Amino acid sequence: MAPIRVVVTKPEYAKAEATFRAAPDLDIRVSDWPEEIVAETVREHRASAAILGVERYTGALYEALPKGGILARFGVGHDGVDKPQATAHGLLVANTPGVLEDAVAEHAIALILGVAKNLNPFVLAMHAGEWKPRLGFELRGRTLGIVGCGGIGRRLARFANAFGMTVLGVAPNPAHAAELRRDWGFAEVHTDVAAILGRVDILSLHVPSNEHTRHLVDADFLAKLRPSAVLVNTARGPVVDEVAVYDALVAGRLGSAALDVFEAEPYIPAAPGKDLRTLPNVLLTPHVSSSSVEACQRMALASMENVRRAAAGTYDAISLINPDVLAVLDVR
Repeated sequence: MAPIRVVVTKPEYAKAEATFRAAPDLDIRVSDWPEEIVAETVREHRASAAILGVERYTGALYEALPKGGILARFGVGHDGVDKPQATAHGLLVANTPGVLEDAVAEHAIALILGVAKNLNPFVLAMHAGEWKPRLGFELRGRTLGIVGCGGIGRRLARFANAFGMTVLGVAPNPAHAAELRRDWGFAEVHTDVAAILGRVDILSLHVPSNEHTRHLVDADFLAKLRPSAVLVNTARGPVVDEVAVYDALVAGRLGSAALDVFEAEPYIPAAPGKDLRTLPNVLLTPHVSSSSVEACQRMALASMENVRRAAAGTYDAISLINPDVLAVLDVR
């Protein structure tokens, strides 16, 4: 059987090159960005699959792949893929759930510790040849709010328990509350985020980016937090109104922010004169929370398995995001 022709975007290939190279049944070609180049690479090699990163795909790629082809996300979030457009072209869209929970939860803890221990100002001062000690704070006895109690939020709760924190969760489905308390260490679980905002020392976001969560964290949301609170975002940039966060930090209505994701990536300030990088009470990382060696290997393996299952027609085994496409393909 001929190898399945697959185009992989260059950053994703670099994150797990050895894993991709160890797949003899896949004829993998690496593509640069932007989308038009990815689409041209697909057409040039007559690929039936593309393994993609977080970038936004708006048009050319959907026309380049053949009907029945697959757009396989190297990761979990899929807001960069236009699902209705993919479905209209008869393209499967898949992601890799369950492979990066530990990596992202660990990064969230790293950001929390970074703020608690003043790592950003300490590093900047030391590199400038300055000696500027200041007090940090301990996590034990603090209250952590987790908005979104899926796989990442659950692991973060367990990690926070080990530090002696009290964990309050926000989950849309109250049926899971007992399990979250019993198995994952949540002290309380609420369906309304307003129930916890005024009670937490640290708030960590773990929700998808969609029309319901865009700018979930806005000026009104921030006004309900304690002025000393720490905001952590390892979810998706559009969940947070960065201008509102900047204003709250400058005005002293928010203690600190630790962000790994942004509305524009690479980061561009959301408004002139409101650059989060200029503030001393901000810790920023470049969307790397899932970028561990182990998580990237798992993402590569899972995305390639989705490609294989699409080629074999075993659609029920794919981590399929747009199930309506099966009607378009007439395979229900």
